[in-house]
Parts: sequence; C-alpha cells; structure tokens
Amino acid sequence: MAKTYKIGYFVGSLAKGSINRTLSKALIRHAPDNLEFTEIPIKDLPIYSWDYDEDFPAEGRALKQAIEASDGILFVSPEYNRSIPGGLKNAIDWGSRPWGANSFARKPTGIIGASPGGIGTAVMQSSMRAVLSFLDAPQLNAPEAYITFRPDAFGSDGEVTDESTASFLRHYMEEYAAFVERVLAVNAPGHIGDSDPDVSMLSS
Repeated sequence: MAKTYKIGYFVGSLAKGSINRTLSKALIRHAPDNLEFTEIPIKDLPIYSWDYDEDFPAEGRALKQAIEASDGILFVSPEYNRSIPGGLKNAIDWGSRPWGANSFARKPTGIIGASPGGIGTAVMQSSMRAVLSFLDAPQLNAPEAYITFRPDAFGSDGEVTDESTASFLRHYMEEYAAFVERVLAVNAPGHIGDSDPDVSMLSS
C-alpha cells in the first residue's frame, strides 16, 4: 500500500467567493488517494512583528503546529498587485519565526493559482519561489500551473467539467505527490547530505 502523506494547504485569498478556494477543492478532488489535506487558516493572524517572538499568540502557535504536522505544503493563491497577497505573506512570516524555528524548512511545497486571465498568477509564483528558496522549502518546479478560471468549468464542490483542465489538475497533483515522496526520502534521518534546517529569515 502507498504511504499516506499529510498535506497542509494555504488559500491565499480571504474572499468568501474566492476562485482559488474553488480551485483548492478541485485539486483535492483530483489528487491521488495517498494525500490527505488540511487547510491551514490565515484570516485571524495579527500582522507579524518580531515583538511577538518571545511569546507567540495562540493563532501563531496553531499555524506553526499545522505546518510542522504536515508532510508537504501546497499554496493555492491569486496574485495581488504583481505579488503575494498580504494575508498569505503575513502567514509565511509567522511560520518562519522566531529566529531558528523556521517551520517551512525542508517541507516539499507546490504553488498553483487561478485567475480570470491566462497567466495571472505568474508573477506571484515567481515572488513566492524566491521566498520559499530563502526558507529552505523545496519546490515542485514543473509542471508550472497558471489556471485560467472559467466559472462554467468549475463546480463549487470541486467538480471540473472541462476534461482538459481536469486532466491537467490530476497530472499536477500526481507530480506533486511524487515530489513529496522524493523530498521526504532524501530528508529522512540518516540520509547522507542532511544539513541544519534552521535558516535566518527576517530582519527587524
């Protein structure tokens, strides 16, 4: 039997009608059976400041615990002003702190986003890759996934009526599952090449 992997996922939009939340449901529906998904909420986090580092609030502790309990992390996000939405970047900052306790280190990650346009999340994803590289979080580099969202192709429950889109999402999630397995195998205790996972993240 295939090993089951726990995937924590972030939805980068806080909007109730977010098309990226709809996309997240479609991804879960088309994912391999050996992936189990838990959303990591971000809406109640205060704005990060290093003043919190000595005593994290409950929301920050819960976020870090959810990341650390996950075998892999998936980001499903729109693009705001050619970059990462503020709420999502704030959550990443919380997860990376305090100094020396980066919860994202060595977590295999995937980035995908939906937009009404053809490549509307491309710049956000580029920004995200730079951030995740700094946080020592391995990334699935291919296939890249910029989803053109058509309301007639996506059901609210994750159903995708367009077969080419459904096929691509299925392929993306299969590749992500294989990537998670590869990264975790390399990072297993005792594997040659293990390194210190702590990295420095934010300046004051």
